[in-house]
Amino acid sequence: MDNRIYLSTKEMPSKYYNILPDLPTPLAMPLNPATKQPISPNDLAAIFPNALIEQEVSQQRFIDIPEEVREIYSLSRPTPLYRAFRLEKLLGTPAKIYYKYEGANPAGSHKINTAVAQAYYNKQEGVKKLVTETGAGQWGSALSIATNHFGMELEVYMVKVSYHQKPYRRTIMQLHGANVYASPTNRTNSGKAILEENPDSPGSLGIAISEAVELAASNPDVNYALGSVLNHVMLHQTIIGEETRLQFEKVGDYPDIIIASAGGGSNFAGLSFPFLRDKLSGTKKDLRVIAVEPSSCPTLTRGKLAYDFGDTAGYTPLLKMYTLGHNFMPPAIHAGGLRYHGMAPTVSNLLKNNMIEAMSFKQIEVFDAAKIFLQTEGILPAPESAHAVKAAMIEAEKCKQTKEGKTIVFNLSGHGFLDLASFETYLNNKMEDYQLPEETIFRYFADLPQIDE
Repeated sequence: MDNRIYLSTKEMPSKYYNILPDLPTPLAMPLNPATKQPISPNDLAAIFPNALIEQEVSQQRFIDIPEEVREIYSLSRPTPLYRAFRLEKLLGTPAKIYYKYEGANPAGSHKINTAVAQAYYNKQEGVKKLVTETGAGQWGSALSIATNHFGMELEVYMVKVSYHQKPYRRTIMQLHGANVYASPTNRTNSGKAILEENPDSPGSLGIAISEAVELAASNPDVNYALGSVLNHVMLHQTIIGEETRLQFEKVGDYPDIIIASAGGGSNFAGLSFPFLRDKLSGTKKDLRVIAVEPSSCPTLTRGKLAYDFGDTAGYTPLLKMYTLGHNFMPPAIHAGGLRYHGMAPTVSNLLKNNMIEAMSFKQIEVFDAAKIFLQTEGILPAPESAHAVKAAMIEAEKCKQTKEGKTIVFNLSGHGFLDLASFETYLNNKMEDYQLPEETIFRYFADLPQIDE
């Protein structure tokens, strides 16, 4: 039996799925950081194009994918759905394990799905330059490809620890014409403030976002692009799950368990949201959907549901989300991405309403899972994606114990061939496990903004 399930280009979905009208409870309104009142579209117009602002609040269940975006998608989409026969055999499980592979594009990850869309909508409104942040570099790589395609300039603020850990991601961005800076920098007021307090700051996504937003908000010719968290980003990623639904229809199957790693929530949303609409409508009540995160940045498993800033300096709107606090500084030893302090409000809403589950792993066991997956399936997962591999293996082991032939699908959101420095650290036994201390978490919670709800 062929282990690959393909769709033709003609079968590629023509619409994104918008989960907002189907959420079990309404999404809490974003708040203006200055007034603490519900934000207005005008508040966002300084950094986003109108089309994306409309998508951010749309109650339309399906939204058309522009034809020009679909044309660019078709260079690497639809992506294959694989059956992991060799991994199943190694585990001796009766479960069927599938994975959706999002790494076979120039960016090497799922991030290209929203990068192309965001660049397109900005270009349509005459924007010539974008500014953004990136952690592990997947988002920056994807956006550099998209902006190069549309003839736009790009400035990227890359978390300093990743800037040095992931030099080849930086090279990819620079090859596509982007200017890349190790954040925090002396180029912004927010960066300077961080460096004055801690000249050796390893950086964080929150800090990098502050720098990018500050530059976009102060320059009328520049817009900001975000690779995760916001509703429009979740929307663009749902092409992953929409394709996967069609692929399962081709083999007459449907998942019992859906798994994806979660940092800000985009690749998790991309695979799971199109299936969650069946659970939300009551037609698939037993569907389990699992978000997986690192124990060193346990936003969903140990975070607090509260209004918080999306960045460290407090420039961004306040979002109701599971958060570790906007001042959270992830440990520099953590080799994967998934280091953002907050989780997408849509994903947070679903967890709060018990529609999804969350689990976390230490990094050595995640790299162990990546090694096993490489040896059985022939693809080296990105460290971020390997969190989902680990969870899928655990669920398959449970099926072995219970003798249940469940169908498991996870999102292999990117490859790890540009992450070999981290894998070398792992092979040389220099990688450390890190469990975030309880007192550290509570210290960051103390800095959460006080909002009367």
